[in-house]
Amino acid sequence: MALFILFKRTYLVLFTYVLFLGHICNGFYLPGSYMRTYAPGEEIYAKVNSLTSIETELPFSYYSLPYCPPSGGVKKSAENLGELLMGDQIDNSPYRFRMNVNESVFLCTTHPLNEHEVKLLKQRTHDLYQVNMILDNLPAMRFASQNGVKIQWTGFPVGFTPSGSKDDYIINHVKFRVFVHEYEGAGVQIIGTGEEGMGVISNSDDKKKSAGYEIVGFEVFPCSVKYDPERMGKLHQYDSVDSVNCPLELEKSQPIREQEKISFTYEVEFVKSNVRWPSRWDAYLKMDGARVHWFSILNSLMVIFFLAGIVFVIFLRTVRRDLTRYEDLDKESQAQMNEELSGWKLVVGDVFREPNYSKLLCVMIGNGVQITGMTVVTILFAAFGFMSPASRGMLLTGMIILYLLLGTGAGYAGVYLWKTIKGTSEGWRSVSWSIAFFFPGIVFAILTVLNFILWGSNSTGAIPISLYFILLSLLFCVSVPLTLLGGFLGTRAEQIQFPVRTNQIAREIPAQKYPSWLLVIGAGTLPFGTLFIELFFILSSIWLGRFYYVFGFLLVVLMLLVVVCAEVSVVLTYMHLCVEDWQWWWKAFYASGSVAVYVFLYSMKYLVFDLKSLSGPVSAILYLGYSLIAAIAIMLATGTIGFVTSFYFVHYLFSSVKID
Repeated sequence: MALFILFKRTYLVLFTYVLFLGHICNGFYLPGSYMRTYAPGEEIYAKVNSLTSIETELPFSYYSLPYCPPSGGVKKSAENLGELLMGDQIDNSPYRFRMNVNESVFLCTTHPLNEHEVKLLKQRTHDLYQVNMILDNLPAMRFASQNGVKIQWTGFPVGFTPSGSKDDYIINHVKFRVFVHEYEGAGVQIIGTGEEGMGVISNSDDKKKSAGYEIVGFEVFPCSVKYDPERMGKLHQYDSVDSVNCPLELEKSQPIREQEKISFTYEVEFVKSNVRWPSRWDAYLKMDGARVHWFSILNSLMVIFFLAGIVFVIFLRTVRRDLTRYEDLDKESQAQMNEELSGWKLVVGDVFREPNYSKLLCVMIGNGVQITGMTVVTILFAAFGFMSPASRGMLLTGMIILYLLLGTGAGYAGVYLWKTIKGTSEGWRSVSWSIAFFFPGIVFAILTVLNFILWGSNSTGAIPISLYFILLSLLFCVSVPLTLLGGFLGTRAEQIQFPVRTNQIAREIPAQKYPSWLLVIGAGTLPFGTLFIELFFILSSIWLGRFYYVFGFLLVVLMLLVVVCAEVSVVLTYMHLCVEDWQWWWKAFYASGSVAVYVFLYSMKYLVFDLKSLSGPVSAILYLGYSLIAAIAIMLATGTIGFVTSFYFVHYLFSSVKID
């Protein structure tokens, strides 16, 4: 019960903090991005993100290939913690746009390609790497036709290899179509902090300040064009060139060969659109198979609610009948019944006996509280629109910050359980330190191994040494002190009193017909049934570069998962007590926590059957490493939910029995 109270207190503090910030701010916060208007002819420069591929999942810097650099040199944009961890590297580019000016522009001609550059371009082409460009915080969108189906992509390929051809061709000419919406000033002034997505609207008396054009769409049409290097070499950057029709003949395309000079050009076309600025991300957030998505989720909800309802009704009737029969007997009859009957009533003197590895259990429960709190708050914020995809890395950054701040709850829960089991708070410091480093230590160990692999591949996905020190500093300066503070508060909290005394000699557990771990592992199938549909969409968004923004669905699934985990764990605990197995502590944890086993197995199935484009052992190791981290986090969170519910149930059950 105390752990439930802890959850409520933690969320109340966070909610109060958000309201306090909202009160002191003299304006309105816009999640995601802020609106910016451009005057006709105003210059806008596109930015470039890391090159990405669904084949390798190894991001590389845009300027690792022989592309045209900006005249003022390459400058990195400010990146948040989430962007760095995801491998994003946003740089400036020479692609210049002038609002409402349609033009065809020359960029540069490269030096003759050497052997290394040709090899690198061919490798990136074969691995299906995409160039990711950003204009006014909108990623470039491309439409392609595959098997008669129109497919939406972000970015455009580095190059292509025609079927039956031995040559590779580079994309050196890009047609941009920029959709703009004419905006009339409405007495507001837009103030922003940049691409990280903070914005404030305040009243303004000058309506002209806000008039202009908003960018509401950004499409790209790539092609390969072979130019005369002698003629193009006489041009300067941003000189006008003739408009180009993308050639269909390979003889007119630019091959990737040694000593070839490649000229880069682009065209810009501005198109007026009725789409307003708040709706400009709708085109990116459309999910394929929306109808199937809806029906699948609703079907899962109905099935799980139906099964959970049946289990819950049967369970309530069984327990009520046992309690009624037991309490209606006099003392002599109770003693005789205890001798004749078997069941949960016979483990009264052992049910609260200290479990094996009690310290590890407390540590895992503490980390589970921390991860569960982080997940619930993050999904709530995302469901209400505070985690816009326009703010790259915000979701991951928010999760890390929440995890650090919830160290107090983790320390409190772990030490409180330790004190309840032991009857004393002695050793709470050791428990608190273990909680602070248990899950972060596992994550750091896995990430370090993966990071060495990424460093060996020269990928931008590798975590820089400086970021390692930042993460360690956050751990030691924020999470550890808060965890110790929570542990100290846990020692001051009133200890839970067990309703029955524990016998000095442990009762022997009768031999079981089937091993108990088989039942525990099988119990994870029911919680997994609520999760696996959303799991497919989440994995597709992570590994196939698709946007995931149906957090409303995810919030419903999360609520359902919590209910099912609690019910499954309680039912399994009751079943074990009925066969006189009083060692229920770890079984209650793993009854719901075993869903992580199925999540990891499903991830492997997704790798083999759905992620067929992923190639190479390096990519597979990265995928399995990240999947393992996610599975461990799910195990700790769901196991904690099941354990807390089972603990409360066992305490309530034996408090209801008349004991001398």
